[in-house]
Amino acid sequence: MTTSTTVLETNDTLATRWRRATEEPAWLRLTLIGVALTFLALFLVLPLTVVLYGAFEQGLDVWYAAIRDPDAMAAIRLTLLIVAIVVPLNTLFGIAAAWAIAKFEFRGKPILISLIDMPFAISPVVVGLIFVILFGSQGWLGPWLSSHDLRIIFAVPGIVIVIAFGTLPFIARELIPLMQQQGKEEEEASLTLGASGWKTFWYVTLPNIKWGLIYGIILCNARAMGEFGAVAVVSGRIRGETNTMPLHIEVLYNEYMFTAAFAVSSLLTGLALVTIAIKSVVEWHDERRQRLAAN
Repeated sequence: MTTSTTVLETNDTLATRWRRATEEPAWLRLTLIGVALTFLALFLVLPLTVVLYGAFEQGLDVWYAAIRDPDAMAAIRLTLLIVAIVVPLNTLFGIAAAWAIAKFEFRGKPILISLIDMPFAISPVVVGLIFVILFGSQGWLGPWLSSHDLRIIFAVPGIVIVIAFGTLPFIARELIPLMQQQGKEEEEASLTLGASGWKTFWYVTLPNIKWGLIYGIILCNARAMGEFGAVAVVSGRIRGETNTMPLHIEVLYNEYMFTAAFAVSSLLTGLALVTIAIKSVVEWHDERRQRLAAN
């Protein structure tokens, strides 16, 4: 009986020591949580509150008038147009690049991966300057473009190019590890059973990557709407023509039209919040799918 009691006491002692060694003290947990909440309040909740308060401080009529301003509407239309062009292009590129990198071995594969990651390493302002040097009137291709009456810099094509470059990695980088993890056995089995390449893609590959693809598209869309630095360099900031929503907000703020600036900012913030909500739903679906697969 004494031996059993001693063994139980020893086990309890070891369990207590194990908990102390592997669990943080309560004061440390509370401190970390407090620091995280304070950071979120100062750098996320407070700026968001300021934007919304400034947008609706003078009422809905003033907010609506600021949104309906011709220059604001032109900026909104241009932003949505660029998103409608850039996101599908980067979706096609991301799927093709991820498929090539994950499913095949070929020379130059590390170079392709490095090129995909390049927009992460280059400042957006530098990206804009690069394309000005390439396509500007005094650039390498400028005289040829002028002789053919083609405008890229200070026009919509230049904005599309720099935003497409800046958002290039998001979808590809989301799909590459996913496809590498899944392997290529299912595709090989489908081809062995007589399915064509397109059928294999539509019925085997695409269902397996759909949640990662949607997540990458959401990130690409968010970056495309909010891009500022590169667009500021190549757009020329022509009101009503080449100003996107971020540029139009800056123009309004610099002209001391704070209510209008906050109104357009609130619309851009609303689009960002919708993007975050969709992202959260996608993550929830993905986690649920993984739990069901594990069971």
